[in-house]
This record gives sequence, C-alpha cells and structure tokens, in this order.
Amino acid sequence: MLIALFEPDIPQNTGSLIRLSACMGVPLHIIEPCGFPLDDKRMRRTAMDYYDLAAITRHASWQKFMAQTSGRLVLMTTRAAQSYTEFAFAADDILLLGRESAGVPDEVRSAADAQIRIPMRPEARSLNVAMAASMVLGEALRQVKDVRM
Repeated sequence: MLIALFEPDIPQNTGSLIRLSACMGVPLHIIEPCGFPLDDKRMRRTAMDYYDLAAITRHASWQKFMAQTSGRLVLMTTRAAQSYTEFAFAADDILLLGRESAGVPDEVRSAADAQIRIPMRPEARSLNVAMAASMVLGEALRQVKDVRM
C-alpha cells in the first residue's frame, strides 16, 4: 500500500504526509509539479526529523507516475458516492489524494480504479488532505491486517 499526492499546493500538508508515511511505514509518492519547492524548509520543519525516515518517491508528472507504479488506484474525493468504510481495500492499493486547491483533473479521475469519500456534514466542504489520508490509511491497514507496530 502507498499514498500518492497529486501536485500538492501546501508544504505543511506535504510535511504532515511525510510524517504519516514515516510513522506508518507506508511509502509516499509525490506527483509533481508542486506549488512550492519540494525541499522548502517549511516542509522539512513540518515533517521534522521524520523526513529521513519516510520512503519518498518523486515523479516529474502524472504520466511518469502511472508508468512507474502498479496497483489499484483508489482516489479519495468528495465527489465519490462510496464511503471509505464500505470499501474493501487491498494490500497493493495506491491511495491517491488530489491538490488541496483543485482536487484532480478529469484525466486523473478517469484513471482511478475506485473513488471513495469520507462522509461529513453536508455544509462542510472538505477535510485537510493529511487528516483525510490518515483516516483512510488507518482503515485500509486495518482491513488488510497490516499491523505496523
């Protein structure tokens, strides 16, 4: 299982995902371009000393990411009909998160094998991507009985 972040905008969220990756032992793939320099010191500060513990792979584009990875692509989106708690995860799933400001374009959405959402109050727009990733990753690892401790 791995987490993939599509063209991130906010270094603090990317830093939080790096920390999640390091703590849970789940690789993080960052699909560029990013809306900030990837080595930005704010991101390293957010990730703290977890940066070097994380397994981070950078991809120069969506096309290169698709060519270099395999597994079922599971898009986390507010537009999905299916709740993540009703979804059957597999050990080789790629949990894909979109840009904080715009989600993912139609090309990326159509490439997804599945789309899932986190149910929330109708008047709420969305969760922070790092928070959403941690919720879904926890459920996915629980389902595949992947105990990290």
